[in-house]
Amino acid sequence: MTQWEGQAGEDGVLIGELARRTGVSERLLRYYERRGLIAAERLANGYRDYGESAEQAVVQVRALLAAGLPTRTIRQILPCAVERSRLRPCPGVLDALREHLATLDRRADELARAREILTHTIDSTAAQSDPAPQAPRTAHA
Repeated sequence: MTQWEGQAGEDGVLIGELARRTGVSERLLRYYERRGLIAAERLANGYRDYGESAEQAVVQVRALLAAGLPTRTIRQILPCAVERSRLRPCPGVLDALREHLATLDRRADELARAREILTHTIDSTAAQSDPAPQAPRTAHA
């Protein structure tokens, strides 16, 4: 390991170490940074130096993405994050979460309706295409 692959600053880590600790690829970490979800300082050599809170921020981002939240909403929520699934009651956060929950509920209803239609279509098509049972054949002597 070179001197640049492990620890960066006194309290920070380089992108490779953050990726190793979080299980998130360096490419995805760069994406999170571009979207304003995590931040890094730049060292004199241009390397990213992530602060001590970056690891927890990545865990929080992953949890919020798993909940289906878009990155623009996550960017709004992150300053209020306390733990993986707990937030401080910051202005607008509950409204954003409730709005997203309503969107998920609408999508769930649409998927349930689509599933019912597809199930009905499969059942009615199968009933038409299945050959009628035939009488057993008898052997002629």
